[in-house]
Amino acid sequence: MNRRDFIYQSNLLSAGLFLSPLISNASKIVNPTILLVSGWQDVNIGDIGHTPGLLHVLETFIPKATIILWKRSRGEEVKKLLNKNFPKVNIIYGSVNQDKDVENPEIMEAFKKADLMIHGSGPSLVGADNLASWIKYTNKPFGVFGTTLENPSKFHQEILQKASFIYTRETKSIEHLNKVGIAGKHIQFAPDATFFMNIRDDKKGFAFLEAHGLKDKKFICVVPRLRYTPYHKFNANNNGWTPEKIKQVEETNEKYKEIDHAKLREAMIAWVRETGNSVLICPEMTYEVGIMDELLVNPLPDDVKPFIVKRGYWLPDEAASIYAKAHTVLSFECHSPIIAAANGTPCFYLRQPEDTIKGQMYYDLGFNDWVFEMDQTTGKQIADRLREVWKDYGKAKLKLKVSMDQVANIYKNTAGNVKQVLDKKV
Repeated sequence: MNRRDFIYQSNLLSAGLFLSPLISNASKIVNPTILLVSGWQDVNIGDIGHTPGLLHVLETFIPKATIILWKRSRGEEVKKLLNKNFPKVNIIYGSVNQDKDVENPEIMEAFKKADLMIHGSGPSLVGADNLASWIKYTNKPFGVFGTTLENPSKFHQEILQKASFIYTRETKSIEHLNKVGIAGKHIQFAPDATFFMNIRDDKKGFAFLEAHGLKDKKFICVVPRLRYTPYHKFNANNNGWTPEKIKQVEETNEKYKEIDHAKLREAMIAWVRETGNSVLICPEMTYEVGIMDELLVNPLPDDVKPFIVKRGYWLPDEAASIYAKAHTVLSFECHSPIIAAANGTPCFYLRQPEDTIKGQMYYDLGFNDWVFEMDQTTGKQIADRLREVWKDYGKAKLKLKVSMDQVANIYKNTAGNVKQVLDKKV
C-alpha cells in the first residue's frame, strides 16, 4: 500500500467508516440531516444566490432538518456571508478525484451523518462527481433541486437515473430528460432557488443609495451583459477553450454588444426624460463593471448622463437591498431580475439567445410580458413596457405577486416530496 492510500484509508478508519463498503442508516429518522452540494463560483451574484435561496427553502419547509453544505467554491467573502445568515449550517469543502473518492475525512463523516444528499440549483449537473461519490459510498437517496439539465451526458444520465427526485429549473429540461429515457412523477419543475433568497444587507445598501441620492422607487437598475461570458479572460488556461472557441466568443460579443445595449439605452433615456428619475448601472458578474461606460454611459445624450450612477461588483445581499428599493430592474443577466422579484420589485429579463434554456423558467412562471427575446425586440418595445409599469405600478406589483405566490407553492410542494423521500428511508 502506498503512502497516499494508507492516509486515505486511515482517514476512513478514523471516521469509523472503512469497515463497511456502503454507508447506511437503518434507524428511523426523527430530525433528518441533509447534505447539500452547491456554490459553483463566486464571480456571479446569481451563482452565489443559488445557495442561500435553497438553504431558505429547506429551513422554511423542512425546519427540523440539519443542513451540511458541501461548498464547491472557496471564496472567503461568500463563506462569511453564509455563516452570518445561516449560522447553524456547517460548511465543508473537499474535491472528488477521478475514482470518485474524497480525501477530506469531513466529507466521509458527512456521508455517514446525512440521510439525503441534494444537488443545488445550477446551469447543469455541476456537482455530478459529488453525487457519484455519494452513490459509491452510501446506499442512501439523493436528488436534484432547481437545476438545468440540457442535453445531459451519459455520465450525468447514469447518475440521474438513480435519483429519488429531479426538480428542473425550467420545463424544457424535462423535455431533454424525456428524450434520453429519464421520466416519471419524481421529475417536476422547480425554479431556480434564487427566487427564495431572503438575505439582505440594508445597512450597506441603503448607505450607498443615500450617498448617491437614489430615493425609494425613484430609480431603475440596469445590468449589462455580453452574449458570451468571456471566461477565457479571467479563468486559468483560457478556461480550457480552444483558440477557435475564443475567436467565436469574441466575434459574437463584438457583433452584438452595441446592438443589444442600444436597445437598453433607449429605455433608460425614456425613463430619465419622462420621469426625471435616476438610473443605477450595476453588475451581476465581475467583468460587467468594465463594460458599463463603453456600452451604457458614454453613448448616452448629454442631458441624460447626469442621472446615471454606477456600482462596482457586490454580493447578493447588498444587491437585494438595493433592488428592493428600485422601481424596476432591467437586466441582460438572468438572476438580477430573480433577486428583484424575490424582493417585490418588477423586473425585465432581456434574454440573449446564447444564454441557455434557463430563461424558459420566466415563461413557466407567467412572466411572459417581462421577457424580451433580444433578436426579436426593439428598444421602443422595452421602453413602452417600462412606461406601462411606471404608469400603473400597482398592476405590475400585483402581477409580480401572483407569480411569486406560484413560486412559493412550488417550493412548498417539492419540499414536501423531499420529506416523503426522507420518511420512506428506514
